[in-house]
Amino acid sequence: MVSRHRGFTLLEVLVALLIFSLGLIGMAGLTVLSVKTNHSAFLRTQASFIAQAMEDRMRANIIGVWNDDYDATYPSGVGALTCDVAPGCTPAQISQRDKAIFDAQLARSLPVGATATIACTRSGGVAAPAAADLLRRPPYQGNCTMDIVWTESNVQNEQAAAAQQFTWAFQP
Repeated sequence: MVSRHRGFTLLEVLVALLIFSLGLIGMAGLTVLSVKTNHSAFLRTQASFIAQAMEDRMRANIIGVWNDDYDATYPSGVGALTCDVAPGCTPAQISQRDKAIFDAQLARSLPVGATATIACTRSGGVAAPAAADLLRRPPYQGNCTMDIVWTESNVQNEQAAAAQQFTWAFQP
């Protein structure tokens, strides 16, 4: 008896191998997309941590907030600052130190070229308290907005860069 199905099994194996290969290519593409999306989420989390840390520093130095010491574009270029321990730091020196810390966190935690702006506005045109009243540390009567912007590679196209923005609105 002569078999008529010669080579048919080989053809089935080749078709199965082709289908399996296409499945693996699809899985690889999904894995790459997943890694890129996960990195984007990681950068957003980092921006959130940086913003929250700066907000906490601003709340600790409410006099600096009243004096508009934090309103700036970052990186601010303020270098590390040391105060004499005996008399302590002034609110302006504390805000300079906070700016230097914020600059370092932007550079360390986000892609190169990340920038930020902080703008605080008093509600209803409230004037800053007198210097003597500031020593009582009155709560800030207004809101602040912090915008952090960085550029990361686009998920669909490696050559294109997508600007990402994280906006944090808070009351110090």
